[in-house]
Amino acid sequence: MAILVFQHWPTGGPGRLGMTLRDHGFRLDIRFPAGGDAIPSDLDNVHGLVILGGPQNVTDIGQYPWMQREVELIKAAHAKDLPVIGVCLGAQMIAHALGGKVEARTDKPAIGMFNMSLTAAGQTDTFMAGIAWNSPQSMACGQQITQLPPGATLLASTANSKNAIFRVGMRTIAVLPHFECDRAMLDEMYKASAGELSAAGVSMQDIQGQIERDYPAFARLSDRLCVNIAIYAFPLVKKVSA
Repeated sequence: MAILVFQHWPTGGPGRLGMTLRDHGFRLDIRFPAGGDAIPSDLDNVHGLVILGGPQNVTDIGQYPWMQREVELIKAAHAKDLPVIGVCLGAQMIAHALGGKVEARTDKPAIGMFNMSLTAAGQTDTFMAGIAWNSPQSMACGQQITQLPPGATLLASTANSKNAIFRVGMRTIAVLPHFECDRAMLDEMYKASAGELSAAGVSMQDIQGQIERDYPAFARLSDRLCVNIAIYAFPLVKKVSA
């Protein structure tokens, strides 16, 4: 049994989240559907889903048969109460799959380090245990979740991304910020986002300054979020040896 991880661009791997899950004894099955990797037709022997970020847009789902299949698996896994963890594009796919709404931004892309504030619900939610009520997080989003799925609980917001983190049910968690990134991954992600940086009026020098300022707190709290996910989303009774 393994956690199925969907990666959507070559260097956008599971990072600190993958390392934490492995450290807690879980096996990862990493697939790159946009590059031609097969998507399972069922959830047999699947412990849960991790859907990572990527340059694609949910509003273009009609162009991506693999994204349509991932959305169907999200629906099926959520219905079975399997853990479903989405990051950025993955969070938007969760919103889309479960009845929310994703749209192109009408303002500048959300790119850089932003202050993230927990909602009242987030301040008491198990998944946000130990997370500061206000903390820096890394964003690289050209689209936004404008409507949460029915029954979703909003856990955190930023100034330009109201629906930054939300939970649906017990084990489906959607996170727009790139908490999975280590320092090298942050550098790679922002270097690959030249168009978004230009549209936002932000230079790579600006980004590097933000990272230098915020990385210690970002890394510490992102590690805590990864541990919370490993502990609370994935039932221990199904843990397997890495």
